[in-house]
Amino acid sequence: MSTTLTGAAVGGVLAFAALAFGFWGFVLVALLMAVGALVGRVVTGQLDLRALAGVFTGRRTSS
Repeated sequence: MSTTLTGAAVGGVLAFAALAFGFWGFVLVALLMAVGALVGRVVTGQLDLRALAGVFTGRRTSS
């Protein structure tokens, strides 16, 4: 799936959520989509949570 198509799909889902559920429904859907994207990256191995936690706690640098 191309990034353009992915962006269009995300925009469509968020637009539907805003129309159907109002502002707070929109915020909830956007938050859950972000959590789903993070979980997907962790499962595929594209995001290392230990390294990310090390950066935020000051144990490691980002480089």
